[in-house]
Amino acid sequence: MTAIDVATTEFLKLRRSKITWLTGLAIALGPLVGAAFMWIIAEPERAAQMGLIGQKAQFVGASADWAGLFTMLMQTMGIVSVVLFSVVTAWVFGREYSDGTAKNMLALPVRRAWFPLAKMVVVLVWCALLTTVLVALGFAVGFALRLPGFSASLALAFVRDITLTALLGVVLMPPIAWFAALGKGYMAPLGFALLSLLLGNVVGVTGWAKWFPWSIVPLFAGVAGPRAELLAPASVLIVIATGGIGLAATIRYITYADNDQ
Repeated sequence: MTAIDVATTEFLKLRRSKITWLTGLAIALGPLVGAAFMWIIAEPERAAQMGLIGQKAQFVGASADWAGLFTMLMQTMGIVSVVLFSVVTAWVFGREYSDGTAKNMLALPVRRAWFPLAKMVVVLVWCALLTTVLVALGFAVGFALRLPGFSASLALAFVRDITLTALLGVVLMPPIAWFAALGKGYMAPLGFALLSLLLGNVVGVTGWAKWFPWSIVPLFAGVAGPRAELLAPASVLIVIATGGIGLAATIRYITYADNDQ
């Protein structure tokens, strides 16, 4: 059994899983909510007649144009890359223990290190597809609403920035994987992800946000303002180092784990 066989098996597990489609529906809410806000901003009087509050959309700093939509989608990715990606990682690494198949995985005649690596490839591809859904629906919403201010340079900058944000989010997922293996299921990694999100919000209002990994990714997405003013040159390196340590810890744990199921 080769590393390619392990990765192929991991992808085949997604075919019958409902969570694959649920995460797709979850991320689709971002562009749909963005479309609602764009319409409210563009049609405040009609929105008021329907009982909607146009001022709420203005409160988030959005404008009814392509730049406003892209800003809103970037902020969505800043949260998705921490929360939804954590759900994906927790499922990929935790299901072996919840389904009682970890004993089979650990008993196969293959290097154990291939399993966490193959699972991280699945996480990467899955999160890339979710990001693609968000971007594609974002463009569909913008063209459907006929938003003003579109330009190729603006669109390319948006695709570049949202891709980098998603990539940083994936890089930060190995600690979630380690908690899934350590806790042998979903609860520990999801609890850690929730705690990280809460700590990220708390640290985010302090001067230490640029040094805390789970604050850095939302800041990179522009959730709190221009990233150049909020992040340090070493901020991205901190995220990479955190992910590297988490991946090494996950590989080591699974390599020496006891088959106790």
